[in-house]
Amino acid sequence: MPSPRKTTKTTAIPRISSTTEFARYVGLARTTVSRVLNGQPGLKQKTIDRVQRAMAETGFTPNAYALHLKGKRTALVGLCVENLLTPPAVSKLAELQSQLRQHGYSSLIEVLDRDSGQKVIRHFLSMRVEAIGFIGHFDEAELTRWSADLSRQDLPHVIIDQAGIPGAPTVTLDRAKAMTEVINHLVGLGHRNFGLLGVSGTQRGTQDRIRGVDAALAAHGLQIAACTRSLDHLHPRRTDFEYGRLLAQSFAQLADRPTAYLALNDEIAIGAMHGFQHRGFSVPGDLSITGFNNQDICEMTTPGLTSVDQQIGQTIRAATELLLAQIRSATGRKPLLRMIAPDLVVRGSTGAKPVG
Repeated sequence: MPSPRKTTKTTAIPRISSTTEFARYVGLARTTVSRVLNGQPGLKQKTIDRVQRAMAETGFTPNAYALHLKGKRTALVGLCVENLLTPPAVSKLAELQSQLRQHGYSSLIEVLDRDSGQKVIRHFLSMRVEAIGFIGHFDEAELTRWSADLSRQDLPHVIIDQAGIPGAPTVTLDRAKAMTEVINHLVGLGHRNFGLLGVSGTQRGTQDRIRGVDAALAAHGLQIAACTRSLDHLHPRRTDFEYGRLLAQSFAQLADRPTAYLALNDEIAIGAMHGFQHRGFSVPGDLSITGFNNQDICEMTTPGLTSVDQQIGQTIRAATELLLAQIRSATGRKPLLRMIAPDLVVRGSTGAKPVG
């Protein structure tokens, strides 16, 4: 007759939703457990180990709201992002979140759509965030109001990418200098007439670029009105690759077309490059093209795309330092504008002005 099968009893781990229940599970006084959870000194290491072991077993996490009520720091930073539609925006967000984590801070992330900004900020404040960061380009009047409100509440914050907000701690790429470097590079290759691809509009970032183009041309004795041309008004901007291709088609039909083209971003530049090549133009034999952002795709085109690198790592390090300095300093915070110098990465899409 077969012997009965042995069975092993398993003890179910209870679901724990409060510090009181957790203390009962650990077998310690609630005050002792609270001291461990709050990192207070004077406890025996075996007591700390016992509590941490129980946390690992049960998955228990202290109630953040309870910490708020006790006035404990939350180590939370709220991040407002314009969008996550471009690789640079994603890279900035990921790098900022990583650097904050290295300093012991967790991030709450919200993509702001139209009219949601004030609601998101109120939510962050209800979560007792210790700082707020803004990444991207927002409505200037609204961003000015948000920054002023946060300053009145003495809440640390930083604006990344958008200069010009009065009194706001800001870290941004020097876009005017970026375009100055692009123009200097192209003028050095003999170009004197330039097509602007998507570089139009009233947004401050775009105006900064135009200002850089103007200053650089003036330094070479050239006038922006006579040396540049834009056909942006001819096509709707739905997707950037297609927009660049359509702009190239329109420029290709001109008898007096420019010999060099400055695009708002890499996608528009690559779309334009393909559009010109499809029409039989050689890049850079017949014309030169530059992009902006220096994404990985710039090395995948034929030829490789000359582009402005935003120095994302340097930008986010500066923004993190600025946020942490505000958090650590209860008084004496002063508005700061930190301009990040761009880096022009030259590849095969730019060459000497064609002869004839």
